[in-house]
Amino acid sequence: MVRVFRPLPVEQLKLLVFDLDGTLIDSAQDLCNSVNAALEHVGRPSLPDPVIASFVGNGAPMLVRRSLALATGITPEQVDEELQSRAYGYFLEYYREHKLDFTYAYEGVLEALKALRDLHDAPGGTPRAMAVLTNKPVRPARRICEALGMAGYFAQIYGGDSFTVKKPDPLGLRTLMDETGARPEETVMIGDSQVDVQTARNAGVWSLGCDFGFGPRNLMETLPDLVVDSATEWPAVLSSIKAAC
Repeated sequence: MVRVFRPLPVEQLKLLVFDLDGTLIDSAQDLCNSVNAALEHVGRPSLPDPVIASFVGNGAPMLVRRSLALATGITPEQVDEELQSRAYGYFLEYYREHKLDFTYAYEGVLEALKALRDLHDAPGGTPRAMAVLTNKPVRPARRICEALGMAGYFAQIYGGDSFTVKKPDPLGLRTLMDETGARPEETVMIGDSQVDVQTARNAGVWSLGCDFGFGPRNLMETLPDLVVDSATEWPAVLSSIKAAC
């Protein structure tokens, strides 16, 4: 189902920027397993998977910090920095080895990306670039995209450590616009959480919400311009040329 709150000028769009976790891929189990491995490593009790998944979206350091805080019974601001450093270091080490144990592309994602590329390579299509902007560290983000066969669709893949700030700061999105020559009104941010919608707002671009992600379920806190329930709907809502995956 597609819910339109503000129609996108699809004929003008030149840059499609995708979030990764909860938008292109379901990485919840591997992230949860890695967090619990880090908690065990520093002598803290494990947490339920749905609780850990609700912390995803603001970057790996904050994911670990929030999990440590809950497992210790304190606030994130009270987490000891040495403890945070040890837990985060182990999380990265564990996740590096286990990032693809259970992670997979959502149904219809690869077909939708191909359809979007083919539509705008075809006569009558508007030339467009596609990119990824995630708060996940860039190295695992790129390797996951490569392993799942989607890296080739993107002109660039940026992660949470590609810049000095993370989403919802608009720096990454503005960098992608500068690199591709796209103006704000020609750009759309596609993601599953309030962080992605707020990033779009902060950069003055359009936003497409994906209501099928596993994250904090706060997508509607900052209203997207458009919401879809499946990646299979992307080609139809992002193109003036009709196609189906």
